Amino acid sequence: MPTVQYRVVVAKRDERVEGPDDADVVITVPLAEATTDGFDPTVAFMRGTLKSTGSTGALFELLRSGEAATSISRIASQS
Repeated sequence: MPTVQYRVVVAKRDERVEGPDDADVVITVPLAEATTDGFDPTVAFMRGTLKSTGSTGALFELLRSGEAATSISRIASQS
């Protein structure tokens, strides 16, 4: 499994980051998007609000497994 770094953007120059700096896949989503009712990272990716760098295949696996949704929700709920 590839390494993943999640970034939830609170404001310019203010991000909540989880994962190694040298991750194979980096997933970035705005806090406002991640905290909406019914947040679905797959839909956010298709709308262009969830961005990623790295392997698209690995991203799709993370989305399909639900790991991305779980991790993003956990990070977004931190204060």
